[in-house]
Amino acid sequence: MKPKVAFFSTQAYDKVFFEKYNADFGYELDFFESQLNEHTVKLISTTDVVCVFVNDIVNHIVIQQLAEKKVKIIALRCAGFNNVDLEAAKKYNLKVCRVPAYSPEAVAEHAMAMILTLNRKTHKAYNRVREQNFSLNGLLGFDLHGKTVGVIGTGHIGKAFAKIVNGFGCKVLAFDLVPDAELEQLGINYVSLETIFKESNIISLHCPLNEKTKYLINKETISLMKNNVMLINTSRGALIHTSDVIHALKKGKIGYLGIDVYEQEEKLFFKDHSEDIIEDDQIQRLMSFPNVLVTAHQAFFTNEALSQIAIVTLSNIDSLLKQNDIDNKAALLV
Repeated sequence: MKPKVAFFSTQAYDKVFFEKYNADFGYELDFFESQLNEHTVKLISTTDVVCVFVNDIVNHIVIQQLAEKKVKIIALRCAGFNNVDLEAAKKYNLKVCRVPAYSPEAVAEHAMAMILTLNRKTHKAYNRVREQNFSLNGLLGFDLHGKTVGVIGTGHIGKAFAKIVNGFGCKVLAFDLVPDAELEQLGINYVSLETIFKESNIISLHCPLNEKTKYLINKETISLMKNNVMLINTSRGALIHTSDVIHALKKGKIGYLGIDVYEQEEKLFFKDHSEDIIEDDQIQRLMSFPNVLVTAHQAFFTNEALSQIAIVTLSNIDSLLKQNDIDNKAALLV
């Protein structure tokens, strides 16, 4: 009998890419549109693997139920794993794997696109011209060349982003627990977080979400920043204390905000709410600002990234089922 993989939080594109690359593996694939949580785990009858995404809830209760259903592997088709209780997985002897790197350029380039859009207001210019309004009033931007860009986190994505802004002629400051020698050779300076907050015209977040980084951007750290600073987050929503950022936007401290992630995104993103009343006042307030750009967790959304996610996820599953291990140790969490 073929091993079975149950996918949660499935979109149409997930099915397309995983079915395409599953031709090389031959697994039985079940796709559920529902988020995995304490209620939807009941959708599983028998399966060897569950494949989850960023907004699935894989807590102690869910993992216990997965173990009772004889699930062997929790495979994340993403890099982040803050939504998985790893201690519970160890307790119930479930393997947990992830995709540690998948086209980091995809996310880095989206962060750059957000900077350019906020600065040069191309989204507003596009709509304006379509209405036969060719005025330039309100579209004034600034040269990126020579500006100071702070990069918080220089893993695969942060490193790719740092190289991009370095190519624009920016002065790049970086913070990471482990400095990258290649970036240092390019002239990128590793400094303290406080220095990044104080000196940067633009700050881009590329760090994981954990106990130390949760609400990294808050009223205290915002107070250190330059007036009219641009803040970009393509990493994890809870790196930002939303109400503090809203207050800073209202006061003009934050001049531009670009977010591809949002702390409460699991209730909104990846779904069509065009006919719904959205009850989340904070996201509604954010979208009311003319200097805020929100995208719905699409930074990863390129053909190359989706192909790599499917290939690596299926390869991880194959390695664990056949040899109970993965050669790439960064992919194996438990």
